[in-house]
Amino acid sequence: MILLLVVAAVLIVIGAFAVGIYNRLVQFRENARSSFAQIDVQLERRHDLIPNLVATASGYLKHERETLEAVIAARASATQLRVEVNGEPSNIEAMQKLATSETNLGGALGRLMVTAEAYPDLKANQQMQTLTEELRTTENRISFARQNYNGQVRVYQNYKKSFPPILFASLFGFQDDAYLDLDTEDKADKREVVQVDFDQDAA
Repeated sequence: MILLLVVAAVLIVIGAFAVGIYNRLVQFRENARSSFAQIDVQLERRHDLIPNLVATASGYLKHERETLEAVIAARASATQLRVEVNGEPSNIEAMQKLATSETNLGGALGRLMVTAEAYPDLKANQQMQTLTEELRTTENRISFARQNYNGQVRVYQNYKKSFPPILFASLFGFQDDAYLDLDTEDKADKREVVQVDFDQDAA
């Protein structure tokens, strides 16, 4: 009888311990999900700005069709990858593709902005100035949101892979979340999106 009570007590302690670990895993995973949702909002905002940006620029960049079409194609690819990720950063393959597509989009936008610098009338266009400022703000928000998200993923991953949570993480079905790196290529082009200031020569 005493032995059964001891075994029962041990099982209760182990169960309570496992529940505590489970709750912590859920908390850290949901923090990462919430942070990724903030990135997703800003990426959607970025994608929504691009059609108006291209439409405004196309009236002036009649001989730059390749540049405009590259932006349109990159935006289409990035939008599709957002759909594939569907708010699930544990979809590692889709997250990697999303990072690549967003980096390519940033590069295409940067090249568009550099090209636009050579057209004074476009630089002086009020609509273009407004869209550029909105895009610059959005790019900065994406950067801050990405830093926060990667920090939350780091906390989640470190806890999940520590002992003893590592013993329970797979059992409870907790998968790895992907870090989001948007700086792997075309860094200079991406920075142009933020740095170009059409107000300097408009007067």
